[in-house]
Parts: sequence; C-alpha cells; structure tokens
Amino acid sequence: MLSVSNLSVQFGKRILFDEVNVSFTQGNCYGVIGANGAGKSTFLKILSGQQEPTSGHVNLESGKRMSILEQNHNAYDQYTVLETVVMGNKPLFSIKKEIDALYADYSDENADRIGELQVQFEEMNGWNADSDAAALLSNLGIAEELHYMSMADLDSKLKVRALLAQALFGNPDVLIMDEPTNDLDYETISWLENFLADYDNTVIVVSHDRHFLDAVCTHIADIDFGKMNLYSGNYTFWYESSQLAARQRAQQNKKAEEKAKELQEFIMRFSANVAKSKQATSRKKMLSKLNIADIKPSSRRYPAIIFEREREAGDQILNVEGLTASSDDGDLLFENVNINLAKGDKVAVISRDSRATTAFYEILNEKKNADKGSFQWGITTTQSYLPADNADFFTQDINLVDWLRQWAKTEEEREEVYVRGFLGKMLFSGDEALKKSTVLSGGEKVRCMLSRMMMLRANVLMLDEPTNHLDLESITAFNNSLKNFKGTVLFTTHDHEFAQTVANRIVELTPKGNIDRYLTFDEYMSDKTLKGQRDKMYAVSV
Repeated sequence: MLSVSNLSVQFGKRILFDEVNVSFTQGNCYGVIGANGAGKSTFLKILSGQQEPTSGHVNLESGKRMSILEQNHNAYDQYTVLETVVMGNKPLFSIKKEIDALYADYSDENADRIGELQVQFEEMNGWNADSDAAALLSNLGIAEELHYMSMADLDSKLKVRALLAQALFGNPDVLIMDEPTNDLDYETISWLENFLADYDNTVIVVSHDRHFLDAVCTHIADIDFGKMNLYSGNYTFWYESSQLAARQRAQQNKKAEEKAKELQEFIMRFSANVAKSKQATSRKKMLSKLNIADIKPSSRRYPAIIFEREREAGDQILNVEGLTASSDDGDLLFENVNINLAKGDKVAVISRDSRATTAFYEILNEKKNADKGSFQWGITTTQSYLPADNADFFTQDINLVDWLRQWAKTEEEREEVYVRGFLGKMLFSGDEALKKSTVLSGGEKVRCMLSRMMMLRANVLMLDEPTNHLDLESITAFNNSLKNFKGTVLFTTHDHEFAQTVANRIVELTPKGNIDRYLTFDEYMSDKTLKGQRDKMYAVSV
C-alpha cells in the first residue's frame, strides 16, 4: 500500500533518519512513537509529500488515495463547513466544481462533458457526498445548523473537528493523522476510536494519548537511533515488552531458557487481555505470531517523578459549599457546587467547558474570586498546584537551579546539590540544569513545574491538564507516580488512561450544580442514567 525505501533525513550534522525501510499495509493502524525531537511529525510530512527527504523514496500504490489531517486550522476559512469536508476527497470535489461551473455557463457544446463528469461522479458516490459529509460532522459533534456556516466563523474547537471530518471523508486508502485527539472531548475521542478500530484501510497516526493508541493500533512504529522498527500490538504491549527486554538485557547471566519462558508467559498473559477487548477482531489477532525476542530495549529516558509528603493530612481535606463562578464575559461556568473531600481521594474534576475546571482550581488557589459560596482547607493540608497555563512562572531570566531555589524552605534545600537532585529526576542533569528558564519548551516547563511540586512535598496535589506538552515517557512516569501517591489528588485531564487509572472519584462541574460519584472514569462515562442527567444539567434554559 505505502512503502518507504532508503529514507534519510539530515539537518546540518544532525541525522534524523538513516536509511529507513518500512512498509505500511492495508487493514492496519500504525502508531508512530519516539522521543520528543525524534522526527515523528517530520516523518508524517515526508509521507504526505509536504517535505522532501535528504534521500530515499516514498511510494504510494498506484490508484490509491491518501488523506492528511490538516494542521493549518485557517486553511479553509473561505469555504463552508460542509464544503471543507467534501474537499477531503480532492478528485471528487474537483469533478463537482467542474460540473457546477459548466451548468453555470450551460451550452450544447459542454453537454457531453457534463454527461462524462456525471458518470464519474456517480461512480465515486458523489450524489451522496453532502449527506455523508453531514453525517460525519454530526458524529463529531457539529450540529446541522452549523454545516453551511463559513469555517472562518466556526469556533476553534469545532474547526478542529471539521478538519478531522475532512480527513476521514470518502474512505481514503491511506489516512495520516498527527495528534488527532487534540481539543476533542471524551465522547468524540471514543467515537473516533471506534471508527478507526473498524477501518479497513491503512492508518498512520502520531498521538500522545495512550488509550487512543491502545484502542486503534495494530502495530507500533518506533523511531529510535535514527531507525524505524515495526512491532505487532498496541502501545501498552510495546511499552511493557520493551521494559521486559531492558530488564533481561541488564540480567546478562540469566539462562536463555529462563528468559524464553518469561517472554512466552508475558505474550500469553497479554494476548488473553487483548482477546477480551474490542480489539479482538480477526485482523488484530497478531500477538501469537510475535517473537518478543525481536523487541529491543528503548534508548529513551523516563523521568523519576516521586511525590512525597512532608506530613500526612488529617481526615478533613477540603469542604466546598455553594461555589458559583462565571467567566470574564459573564457566562455561568458552574453553580452551587458542594464537595467534601476525604483523605486519599483521587478526584477527576471534569466539565464540558474547560473554563469551568480552570476557574475551579484558580478559586481554590486564591487566583480568582468566586461569585458565591465558600471553601475551606483542612488545617493539616498543604497544597501544590500545576496550572494549565504556567507562563507566569517563567518570566525571570535565570538558570533552572536558581529558578527552583525560589521554593526552598530551608538553607539545606537551597544547596545546589539538593536542587540539582530534583532537576536531575526530571532529566535536567549537568549543563541542562543551567539553561535559562525563559528559553524552555512547553514540555520542559511542565517538567520544571513537576520538580517544584516534588520539592514542596505537599499532601494535596491539584493538576489542571498536567499532560499538556509532555511526551509519552513523561506521561507514563507521571501517571505511575500518581497511582502510587498516598495523598489526595484533584486533577483534570483529556488523557483517558490517566483519568481511568488514577481517579477513584469523579466530580463534574455544570451550570446547574455538580455530579459527584465514587466511580472509575470508564464507569462514570458509560453510565446511561448519568448521561441523561448530565445532558440536562448542561441544557440552556430558554
């Protein structure tokens, strides 16, 4: 279907890809993974023809059509939403426009040409194009009354969904997507997961959403050491097997037969788990064919995120009564919220309006005043907060050692070796710790914020979209640290795996109060009775 031959990419002295040879076949979904800077997005651009390699070739089978998720959100602002989706099938849209132009200037001379085009149009199922595009838009949460609106006037989050519909439209033979779940809510991501799990053609995707990769991928394409290796199975299988391979390599004296037995038991255990999931379709039963000995230990580094508490909190954690808040432009974000936190609660705070959850954290951290209501922290609690927007923390032109010193409580904590210890756990070792705080990337800033939180040793953590900007390695380490944390956590995330594996309680903020349940995230989202209640609590009164 799609193949890459002897692909090399070099920027100056830096070699990104070195003689890569790989084939992507029909009926499979390939999750492209690699450390930040490994070249994931560059690889997709080369596949789609948006960027030329230094050497090598990309070959798409003759007669096959490729579709790419558009990254420029303003590229179609002059078109309607429905037109934008239909443009996803360029040959079909081209024929449609030519037919419309010929009819606008109709004559006997162009009648034959119209007839030829209409035959082609029918063969491409063109007469159903608008209805198929409308169905895609509706499934992605764009109401029918918006379908003929200009893309320029569409809300930015809905625009992302329209461009996703464009990529999916017309059943492309090869579908290429870079971070398709960005700005999508849980329900829309779930719909996309189901759509791609049943997709018969080839999908190549880059994503930092582990649940998404597990739900849709039949293979993992791992970029490491300038090469790309394909492995059968989803992301979790790749991660666990690569960790197992690394442990076995470290145990050089382990007998070969003991290694083989451990590997085989691992395959059987994982295969049994997959067989119970929705991935158990005929085209996804590949693990039995896998030789795990072929999987290499990864070169990637995982940060050591360890949250310790200076003291254990008492039974009284947080009491919230009648809390109400509005946005700066007057929209009601949530009203009459009542919550009483217990020790050890790990609460996923969710809302269909991200402004609501951010306002909630800002109120609890006294960065914003509530319209009404009150809250009180327990006297034995100490809080640490990771905001979604951390720009205010990185305005001083100082190195990271001095940056982190700002939160030292004692002279011992101000010692450079002590500060460097926390930075080192977040992969800022050696000269990296002397980088200026004003030149950091988004992911580096979040890792600095995590160093700060670890040093504060609070017993209550508040996290607003904590996985934003992080790579898969950091997200995985972060996720595991919160599962092991003995204190209380309030967090908001669009990472499904994060929410499902950390939260033991869900609190949803709505304009008509809050819903509070001791359930896992999946249990909460799949409860049909709760779904009806939630819809009513978001409904706008007329």
